[in-house]
Amino acid sequence: MSFSVTCSVFFLMLILPIAHSVYFQVARFDSNAKDVVYIGDAVPSFGTVNFNSVVYCCRVGQVLYKEKVPLWDSNSGKLSDFVTHFTFVIDTQNFRRHGHGLAFFLAPVGFTSPLNSVAGFLGLFNSTTSDNPSQGPIISVEFDSFSNQEWDPPGEHVGINRNSLSSVTYAAWNASLHNKETANAWVSYNATTKNLSVFWTYERNPNFQGNSSLSYQVDLKEVLPSWVTIGITASTGQFMEKHTLQYWEFNSSLNVNESKTSSKKVKLIVGLAVPLGFLLILCLIAYTIWSRSRKRPTDESLETVDMSSTNDDFERGAGPKRFSFRDLALATNNFTDDLKLGEGGFGCVYRGYLTRERKIVAVKKISSGSKQGKKEYITEVKIISSLRHRNLVQLTGWCHEKNQLLLVYEFMPNGSLDSHLFGSMPSLAWGVRYKISLGLASALLYLHEEWEQCVIHRDIKSSNVMLDSGFNVKLGDFGLARLMDHELGPQTTGLAGTLGYMAPEYVRTGKASKESDVYSFGVVAIEICCGRKARDCIDGDSEMGLVDWVCCLSRRVEILLAVDERLNTDFDAEQAECLMMVGLWCAHPDRGLRPSIRQAIQVLNFEAPVPDLRVNEPVLGYHTSTTPTSGSEDPYLTSSSINIGR
Repeated sequence: MSFSVTCSVFFLMLILPIAHSVYFQVARFDSNAKDVVYIGDAVPSFGTVNFNSVVYCCRVGQVLYKEKVPLWDSNSGKLSDFVTHFTFVIDTQNFRRHGHGLAFFLAPVGFTSPLNSVAGFLGLFNSTTSDNPSQGPIISVEFDSFSNQEWDPPGEHVGINRNSLSSVTYAAWNASLHNKETANAWVSYNATTKNLSVFWTYERNPNFQGNSSLSYQVDLKEVLPSWVTIGITASTGQFMEKHTLQYWEFNSSLNVNESKTSSKKVKLIVGLAVPLGFLLILCLIAYTIWSRSRKRPTDESLETVDMSSTNDDFERGAGPKRFSFRDLALATNNFTDDLKLGEGGFGCVYRGYLTRERKIVAVKKISSGSKQGKKEYITEVKIISSLRHRNLVQLTGWCHEKNQLLLVYEFMPNGSLDSHLFGSMPSLAWGVRYKISLGLASALLYLHEEWEQCVIHRDIKSSNVMLDSGFNVKLGDFGLARLMDHELGPQTTGLAGTLGYMAPEYVRTGKASKESDVYSFGVVAIEICCGRKARDCIDGDSEMGLVDWVCCLSRRVEILLAVDERLNTDFDAEQAECLMMVGLWCAHPDRGLRPSIRQAIQVLNFEAPVPDLRVNEPVLGYHTSTTPTSGSEDPYLTSSSINIGR
């Protein structure tokens, strides 16, 4: 397209108004529904939506309208009237105790459920943000089937909530709704009176007045941004029930013109178009002459020969796509701290929402100016983009622009394993822990034996084990990974990784191998069982780490004393002993006596006997004084930098 045509199209877009009133109706939900998207556990089923599994506790499911909705006009200040009608069923499945409920909500565009938002948090808040949500302002109408004493009124209720789980107004909820009876609810807003109203009924042929009602006066301009996301969310906790959505309709009145249409402004735009167009052409010509006059690129630029030569490799096949820096900046609200998921020496990870793809992602922004970070970035894109396995994190895309390195991954709602084992996240039940150990082993088997080349990960640790909405393992962070032929033994790669997880022979020689990965897996397996960090000092003894301690307990036939106390003896003793013995076997100081990951899986599945290690000497762990040898090939990996940010 020529420059003049482009300018013409651009100015026409400025001049012509764009209307944005919203209406949709979904009478049947299926996987091809064009108006809605299913989040978390929500899945279409026979024309309805099942929000939550009744097999697993602590679940969140949501149905969102695919497009953003105009709530008020930022130019005129005009508010929208709207009404939404939805039909749902709550089935307690004959549980004596049940919960937690369902809610309609309006939130800022790009809203995603925070971590730890199950149970009474209804997928909208979490334990640290219930009164001051970092997700931004939220208006919700809740049909709450479980009374949380901390913030709820007594008994089941319908409530209107403003930026909190505490209802600003509420009414008792008829318990007959739990007898598998279909409920109809209408939520409406009158922009003139600023009145938000809720009507609900249990009749088979409901009328709009309903059996019960609730209202609250609020100026939504003071609470919410001009454009919002709307959705219906439901959650379960320790006590469960089935939430089903059968019908959803929404209608709003506001037509927002996303342009300035007054005649004076149109004339001003047209009057400026021609001179500005010529000025822009002159600037482009000057820039082209200047850029071509440069004889050699600078070393700091990521668009130099170094990085540009990788573009062809990155863009081959149907793998991860290239994003622009602008797209990722918009997705993360310019990398705001409010959306930060984690931080380390490599940089930061942010939660983001890709509007075009309608997808929640995690964006890793690697620290600028890091030569090691640049090397890991290239390695990660080239290796992980070729791998396909259910227990590996999926790389969605990449970007290197403006001296920035960014990687885009699928979003993991339950964060990393270490946050559950050692952090503030809820403790994992034993069955989930054992499932995680098998998932991690499965990922390692694929890397070592089942792909066309052997992939040595070199940085297996609990913080690199991610968990999806079903607590399935997704192994990530392949920045240190290396490819090898299957028949080759240990290869000199240079020392990299994290102290406490690195095999002793790898620390001495800098040679990575499948056996050194297996060692790291063994340490993580023991962490999963014990709920302690690999480098924790036991009972104040700086010379005894976690692996040493479990080994000593094993020799005294007291290994079950090492099981995480937070489990309160609620665990399978046979599985716990098996997992720790496999962990010790994998973390054996002699690499020749370690199992392959396939052998470890056979034991964990009880397809082979648990090994009797008969260890005469304690398994030597790693202490603070551990340093790499002088033969390390990478000058950036010294004793002070091995674990920085990883």
